[in-house]
Amino acid sequence: MLSRVDETVADNAAARLHAFIADGNYGAGDRLPPERQLIELLGMGRGTLRRALKQLERDGLIWRHVGKGTFVARRHGGCGDLLANLARQMTPVRMMRARLCIEPAIAREAAINASREATAKIDIAVKRARAAASWAEYERQDDFFHRAVAEATDNLLLIGLFETLNRVQREVAWSAVERSTPRPPPDHSSFAEHATVARAIAAHDTEAAFQGMRAHLGSVSARLFGDA
Repeated sequence: MLSRVDETVADNAAARLHAFIADGNYGAGDRLPPERQLIELLGMGRGTLRRALKQLERDGLIWRHVGKGTFVARRHGGCGDLLANLARQMTPVRMMRARLCIEPAIAREAAINASREATAKIDIAVKRARAAASWAEYERQDDFFHRAVAEATDNLLLIGLFETLNRVQREVAWSAVERSTPRPPPDHSSFAEHATVARAIAAHDTEAAFQGMRAHLGSVSARLFGDA
């Protein structure tokens, strides 16, 4: 029988695996990468991954065929349709305003509950974003940073809320953002902003974490939309 800590680890792993499937645009019937590759991609142990796979299988999100692999299950309406409909009605500006309302509070909660493992994961995301060799890679690492902050709350409801927000954001019709460089410049403002949030969470400084995330998202909003 799993302890409460083990159950939390398993639930968080399942949320990460679910997010990986959504981020990778895997559709019904698509086969997921083999276990050894998922272990590397998700940064979790074999036992943790297998518990996550079992949980998603119980939830009807995947199915497994011995000798063939793990596949994404067909969804029948429900939450997916609701999120798709919500995304169609959402503008990029309103999407950013929603993030400004929610993510600073998530960062504050992360500052209360973050473990050493969680803060280390946030630090890795900060470094990977700074080292990104392209804008596409930077955006992946930026997403990893924000997800790591949410996971640091150790609160499944807040993690689920972040994932819902993130899924809607991916579906919103963003206007093409013109880039003047092939990769983020060394003085890209988000680098320092990420580091500020990471330090605040590691120091368990709730107000600094809240204000740091709010300043970061405000900076992104101003860069994309001006004063909208």
